[in-house]
Amino acid sequence: MLRISMITLGVKDVAASTAFYEALGLAKSGASQEAVTFFEAGPCVLGLFGREALAEDGNAGELWSGNGGFSVAYNVPSKEAVEKMIAKADEIGATILKTPQDVFWGGYHGYFADPDGHIWEIAYNPFFPVSEDGAVTLP
Repeated sequence: MLRISMITLGVKDVAASTAFYEALGLAKSGASQEAVTFFEAGPCVLGLFGREALAEDGNAGELWSGNGGFSVAYNVPSKEAVEKMIAKADEIGATILKTPQDVFWGGYHGYFADPDGHIWEIAYNPFFPVSEDGAVTLP
């Protein structure tokens, strides 16, 4: 079974992005270095790496253009938790793209962009229960 173990975001300024994600509530790992930051995010790791360094490391050449084409989602156990996280993101300088609202499929969500333009969805999905440790259970 394929499991996603790490998501790495290419960022303009590793230190500034690290400060943003720490203010959002993530704890930086001791494995972090000046050029790369790691955050434990449940069973997955969120990494921050310089944008150009990431493109070079992946030998992406002209294929990699930076942001776009995907979003990172954080599922929470309630509508109130969506509102709280979107408010926190707004407070620390994120760009709010979509204020929290009901969704046609029965959930509730909002979107923000981090300082590098990475899109985050904060969602409550009543059909995907979230355990106390933050794990999502698919039906």
